Amino acid sequence: MTEQQLPAWADPSVSPAALDPQGVSRRGLLRRAGLFGAAFALSSAATTRTPALAAGDGRPGGEDPRLAYLVGDHHVHSVYSHDAKYTFSQLAAAGAKYGLDWMVFTEHSNFGHADFGAALEHGEILRARAENPRQLIFQGLEWYIPAAEHCTVFTAPGPHEVDVLTRFERAYDGKLLAYDKGGPADADTARNEAHAVKAIKWLAQQRRSGYVDDVLVLANHPMRLGIDSPHEMRNWRDAAPEIMIGMEGAPGAQGAAIPGWRGTNSIRGEYENKPSAQSWPGYPTDAYLTYGGFDWATATVGGLWDSMLAEGRLFSVTTNSDAHRIVFDTWKNGDWQPGQTFDSTGRLPDPVNTDTPQPGSDFWPGQFSRTHVGVTRYGYRAVMAGMRAGRVWLDHGHLLDGLEVRLTRDRDRGRGVTLGGRLRVRKGEKLTLNVTVTTASRPNPQGILPELAQVDVIRGAVRGPVADRDTWKAPDTRVVRTQDVSGRTGTYTLRIPLTAGEESFYVRLRGSDGKRNGTGYLGASVDPHGPVPHAPGDGDPWADTWFYSNPVFVDVEGA
Repeated sequence: MTEQQLPAWADPSVSPAALDPQGVSRRGLLRRAGLFGAAFALSSAATTRTPALAAGDGRPGGEDPRLAYLVGDHHVHSVYSHDAKYTFSQLAAAGAKYGLDWMVFTEHSNFGHADFGAALEHGEILRARAENPRQLIFQGLEWYIPAAEHCTVFTAPGPHEVDVLTRFERAYDGKLLAYDKGGPADADTARNEAHAVKAIKWLAQQRRSGYVDDVLVLANHPMRLGIDSPHEMRNWRDAAPEIMIGMEGAPGAQGAAIPGWRGTNSIRGEYENKPSAQSWPGYPTDAYLTYGGFDWATATVGGLWDSMLAEGRLFSVTTNSDAHRIVFDTWKNGDWQPGQTFDSTGRLPDPVNTDTPQPGSDFWPGQFSRTHVGVTRYGYRAVMAGMRAGRVWLDHGHLLDGLEVRLTRDRDRGRGVTLGGRLRVRKGEKLTLNVTVTTASRPNPQGILPELAQVDVIRGAVRGPVADRDTWKAPDTRVVRTQDVSGRTGTYTLRIPLTAGEESFYVRLRGSDGKRNGTGYLGASVDPHGPVPHAPGDGDPWADTWFYSNPVFVDVEGA
């Protein structure tokens, strides 16, 4: 096998057209957006800079730039992770096959990786970039957060990207330092939590000093073990909000509960844990499940994510593959040469084909989970700037071809503000939330033509910083409107009227194929038809697909 060859696909009966639902690239999308041209030259050069979001001129209203959306995955593992399987070239080619514009390789921290792997993998990333010139391929790290779980850390390409990641790994990784304990009864919890904050501040300093062009951090699968407490997430965010920008709204491993595959107790996302001595005791036991494939912290209207947004500060959500071992794939890890181990090489042997399905829970990058980032230019920094600005929406199962959100004052004629943005208004002003949907135009990789059935508008009051940093509820957040869009196809715009009250607020969107929903975790008055957990071992991900968007904030003058 050469590195250019792809492993066997999960379902060989799926047609090539279905395997490439986005076409060869985002060129068509960029042309339709009116952005493809000299300013959007298809170049992966890291020298491209993205203008900051319009900060406004002090007057009410807002005017965000026109955007095109690039699709990506910020959590992918290769042979440079001790528990994964595939080469960089295989994964990059798979991402291209499924329509990804960008992806981040995030290898697990360990001594083999710190000693050997990080430098070796950089050479393979350079080769993968050359083989896939239309794809933006980032090098990153899956950080074991001191006292907590995991984060994606990644940098913009540049002369110091490997050095920064390696120095960070050695100085701040909870696993390498044995700073992993964070339970209420552990003597070192306060020290370890403080070290996590110090780590994020250190990354921010590398960016401020210009040693790296950019760096971002996102919490991965935050509720899988229940050890990422609300106060820790707030502390990470507050340490450097321009660096620690959010969390996985939905984890990878979405194929974990395909009926008859892994076992009768399997849950989507491999969320199969119970509270432990390391878990934060304030989470209910239901928090350890996924809801429509989404993490409880995101899926619960009025829950942890909303409690952070209700402080009036952006905290983004994403989704990704967390690709380690692909469902129904027939490849296995190769055999070690005598005397070699991961710790001595920093790399697993190349995989070999067995012609027999191997254990796995994951989908290929872009096959099921997609994060869409709004950009004004094409390039590495542009993607990172779009993520920092919160211009992000996500979907499962290729539910939508496109989503554009703009909030305007009725008296204005401009574009208004979009996801992650802020609209300044006066009390009592009439607003319109314009939601432009482009429905799926071709079957997804499972051969299903997705159909959007409902769009939910979720609104929450902004009350400022919380007194209790461990609160996980936003009691004034709820679904305020549900739009039935069953049977609508093509591109259409929902115009949803809103009124600014006496206090600032935010709105965010959610939608689904309507096949599976029920009363939300905090009751029907908050969420009458939200995502629900599946029965253990019976979580076909293709039968329950959702999209989520980041919020738009509305700042009411005098509030």
